[in-house]
Amino acid sequence: MYTSHFGLSQDPFSIAPDPRYLFMSERHREALAHLLYGVAGSAHATGGTGGGFVLLTGDIGTGKTTICRCFLAQIPPNCHVAYIFNPKLSVPELLQSICEEFHITLSPAVSGTPTVKDYIDALNAFLLQSHASGQSSVLIIDEAQNLAPDVLEQLRLLTNLETNERKLLQIVLIGQPELRDMLARPELEQLAQRVIARFHLDALTPAEATQYIGHRLGVAGHAGALPFESKALQRIHQLTRGVPRRINLLCGRALLGAWANGLPSVSRSVVDKAAAEVFGTEPTQTLNARRQRMGYALAGLALLAPLVVFLIWSAQKQTQATSLAVASTAQALPPKAAALPVAQIESLQTLWPQLPTDIDSAWRELAPDWKLSANHTDPCQAASGVQCYRASKLTIPLLRQLDRPGILTLQAVQGPAVHALLVGLSDQTATLRLAERMHTVRLIELAQFWHGDFATYWQLPEGYNNGLQEGSTGPAIDWLASRLTQLDGGPSQGTEAAPLTLDAALRARVRAFQHARGIAPDGRPGPMTFMQIESATQGQFPHLLTDPQ
Repeated sequence: MYTSHFGLSQDPFSIAPDPRYLFMSERHREALAHLLYGVAGSAHATGGTGGGFVLLTGDIGTGKTTICRCFLAQIPPNCHVAYIFNPKLSVPELLQSICEEFHITLSPAVSGTPTVKDYIDALNAFLLQSHASGQSSVLIIDEAQNLAPDVLEQLRLLTNLETNERKLLQIVLIGQPELRDMLARPELEQLAQRVIARFHLDALTPAEATQYIGHRLGVAGHAGALPFESKALQRIHQLTRGVPRRINLLCGRALLGAWANGLPSVSRSVVDKAAAEVFGTEPTQTLNARRQRMGYALAGLALLAPLVVFLIWSAQKQTQATSLAVASTAQALPPKAAALPVAQIESLQTLWPQLPTDIDSAWRELAPDWKLSANHTDPCQAASGVQCYRASKLTIPLLRQLDRPGILTLQAVQGPAVHALLVGLSDQTATLRLAERMHTVRLIELAQFWHGDFATYWQLPEGYNNGLQEGSTGPAIDWLASRLTQLDGGPSQGTEAAPLTLDAALRARVRAFQHARGIAPDGRPGPMTFMQIESATQGQFPHLLTDPQ
């Protein structure tokens, strides 16, 4: 309803798990690093020191599912994954679910109702065989605060499955803060001692909450200053306590309220009214004012009931989609739109012989997207104002944030590296262009050969001149400050504004943006920072296809 009023192409604050809206704050990245550290430590540990438990806790709506989704997307391809999302199970039911997730079949000798020993024997045989094949295994249990004490004890016993070299099973527990309290009980001390990495996911800070709102609006097509007044943004963080899910609910309702009243932006009073309707709470005010608004609140109840039904239905669909995606592909990226027909998805190994080993060929394939000559001897000198940029250790979520076509370097176990031009990303597929033809491959297959090397063109800001140092001034600094102000929801800088300087204050703003976008937070605005700012503010550059045909 309000999308066209604010120049949006879609609802930016839907609670559906659309990966395009992924926002990784510093806390999210730290939590993800802890999970990946735990798995890496288990996969490479010797002498029996690996394995054990990795613990991720956080309040409802802080983004634990987002972290889990990113975690699953980055698990190595030689790692088996079992995902349990409903842990209210007995010990036999849990073991049965684990075997089903790992696709383990019981021995033909088992007759009648399987026993706990039957399941553990089958699981141990599977883990030993996987270890012998150079593969590792990870068990992820969501909503782990619902585990019964006897089930927790059985999980502890599963970490005893080992060889002389290392543990065979890594267990990741994800849950609400009560999970930490559970593990602090004296009777669970043995399990607590086996936790090798733990992280508690806090809510977003006020600055991160503003960046989160700006990020979601940008993905939804918004350009220009945020349609929220600065006091409204402060109030949103106060009312939501920085919890992303609560921010989505409140911002969506606040935009609807502004649209209904014909307002160009959301004020603090609109936020207060939206909070009363969404959360059922009001800010402190006089008794007369509360009575005056009583009629509005009662009228809003009629609208609130179908909203609650919709949210419950959406949450159930999200849980079902996540479970199905993990069980079938070890990916936690449920599609929002219909996936491409299976017949259109090709095997990357089939395309491999056609991919060039010379990266210059891939640069020439990319050049026309930037209106550059494809016949230039040196593709990186094809035009002034545009430079080649290469990065390493990127991730699929970062590629989505950059939102521009580029070159992926792929490496098999044997043979030379090859280069593929990425031009599109959907929820579970990547689209590559080769000799002007489109080829769609699965992300899960691409991840086996792509290790984070990415190259693309980028447009140098006026006056950039090979990097910006402390005290730099000029058009590039003015552009940088103006775009950061835009992302913060402030007014754009006018042409009459005094020249700006890259000082400590501006570097702090750059550092905050880098934190929010997953860039090394050094406060130095380099190519990656400028490209991310362009992406966040809907700059003019070639974009990735999100629904390639």
